Amino acid sequence: MTQSTDTTPNTAYEPSTAHGPDTAYEPGTAHEPTRGFTGRARAADRDPRLPPGQYDAGDGWPVLSAEVTPRLAAADWTFRVDGLVAAPRTWNWDEAHALPAAEYRGDIHCVTSWSKFGVRFGGVSLDTFLAAARPLDTATHVIAYSHTGYTTNLPLADVTGGRAWIVWEYGDEPLPAEHGGPARLIVPHLYFWKSAKWVAGLRLTDRDEPGFWEQNGYHHRGDPWAEERYAGD
Repeated sequence: MTQSTDTTPNTAYEPSTAHGPDTAYEPGTAHEPTRGFTGRARAADRDPRLPPGQYDAGDGWPVLSAEVTPRLAAADWTFRVDGLVAAPRTWNWDEAHALPAAEYRGDIHCVTSWSKFGVRFGGVSLDTFLAAARPLDTATHVIAYSHTGYTTNLPLADVTGGRAWIVWEYGDEPLPAEHGGPARLIVPHLYFWKSAKWVAGLRLTDRDEPGFWEQNGYHHRGDPWAEERYAGD
């Protein structure tokens, strides 16, 4: 049976991929006023699902990458949980798909200011993988890492309790490679750079170890509702 999680106002980010956001904002036609020159939206007109400083990307889903998108076959994909766990474990594609299915329905938010409403991802709750690996009491944080080498750090509390997933479907289709397929992490209540594309594993630690973007000036947590975009925010 598929578990369904429907969350709307709290959601996440992505300068995805391995290293760095290729901003994908498209200005539109020459007759479209540039955002920023039309004045601030009145509070009554602003969609309550939008965190501060965000705009609605509508039907678009900007591709944010700073490296060549890997062509990783599903047959070659693996996901591992190790570090401060009692039972380190690796799953291949078939083994991961044999786990209880779960989905996320809600919104996502990128640190580059776009938000996308009403998305649906299918995969497996990260809680299921962690339950099999059995985190030790000393574990407080995780480093998520990708098959490309990208890393990002998260508090363990932000990826447990039904707040994070490993996903391989978007809508009713396989997750496209440019958006992290064959499988990616999603942590939708944080900016989407925390949702590592082409995810390869989680390493549990007893300290906060900054990942790629966090070493380059991004906030260690990335809560869009608190506008935690950069270090010091």
